[in-house]
Amino acid sequence: MADSMLIKQEDYLGAGIHIGTKLKVVDMNRFIYRTRNDGLYVLDLRKIDERIRLAAKELGKFEPKDILVVASRTYSSTAAAKFCELTGCKLMQGRFIPGILTNVARKDFMEPKLIFVCDPKGERQAVLEAGQIGIPIIGLCDTDNFTSFVDWVIPCNNKGKRSLALIFYLLARELAMSSGKISSYDEFTTRREAFEGIEIPIEQPAPEVQVAEVAAPAAEAEAQKEAEAKKPKKARKKKSEEDSSEEEQ
Repeated sequence: MADSMLIKQEDYLGAGIHIGTKLKVVDMNRFIYRTRNDGLYVLDLRKIDERIRLAAKELGKFEPKDILVVASRTYSSTAAAKFCELTGCKLMQGRFIPGILTNVARKDFMEPKLIFVCDPKGERQAVLEAGQIGIPIIGLCDTDNFTSFVDWVIPCNNKGKRSLALIFYLLARELAMSSGKISSYDEFTTRREAFEGIEIPIEQPAPEVQVAEVAAPAAEAEAQKEAEAKKPKKARKKKSEEDSSEEEQ
C-alpha cells in the first residue's frame, strides 16, 4: 500500500493527517479505520491518499481563476495561501460573508465554477450558497463533519497545521504534474514547510572560489620576492665574469 501512495506512509503519519476527533457523524463512517484507546477516531490512510488524488484530478479540470479556496482558520489560511500562490486559484480567508455567491448586487460578488472548503462546519455559509446554486464543492472533512453538498470529500485532520500543510503541498504538486509544469516529483522544489508559513533560506555555495582568489595574490607576491632575490645574484655573477675577462686580457 505504501509503495503506491503519493508520499511515504511515515510522512502521512508524522503529519497526523489520519487523527480525527472524538466525535463522528454517519457521513464519515466509511472513512474511519478504527477508534483509539483515548477515544479519538482514526481515518483510513489509504482512503485519504485516494481522495487527495481524486481531488487533484477534479481541480485540474478547471481553470485556476475559476476555483475559489475558502479558508476560515489560521492554519488552513496559511497553507491555502501558499497553494493559491503556486496554482493561481482565488483565495478567501477568514469569515465568509453571506451573499458573496448569491447576491449579484454585492461589489465582492463572485462566480466560481468550483469551491474548495477547508472545514465544512466553519465554512458552512460557503457550502450552503454553493450548494444552492449548484457549484461543485471539494471539502476537507474530519470525523465530525457532515458532508451535505460536498461533492468530493477528502477525509483528514482538517485542524492540524502540519496535516493541512501536507494536503495542500500534495495538491499543489499533483496540479503541477498534471499541468505539465513539472515532469517528475523531484522537480517540485517548494518545500512542505512553506505551506506551514516557514520559508527555508536558500543555501549559499561554499566560499571556495573566494579562498582561491585571496590565495592567488599571496602566491604572486611570494614569487615576485623570489625573483627579486635572484636578480642581484645574477648581476654579481655577471660582474665577476666581466672582471675575470678583463684580467685575462
